Amino acid sequence: MQEIQEKIAAIEVEGVSGGGMVKLVMNGKGYVAGVAIERGLLNAEEGEVLEDLLAAAFNDAKAKLETASQEDMKLPF
Repeated sequence: MQEIQEKIAAIEVEGVSGGGMVKLVMNGKGYVAGVAIERGLLNAEEGEVLEDLLAAAFNDAKAKLETASQEDMKLPF
């Protein structure tokens, strides 16, 4: 079972929107490994900062969702 979980965690998928103008890479655990925004949408410096902020915000929300889900799954005794 652990081997399967490790294989799943190592998977990376890419989501694309805007005809390829925005791309997001997510790992098997559901965390964002990277974000790429076509530079024509923003200047280069703003784009890099925005990519990092988007990935961090998504990962923060994912972590909070996991925590809330775990809390909800606890059985009251």
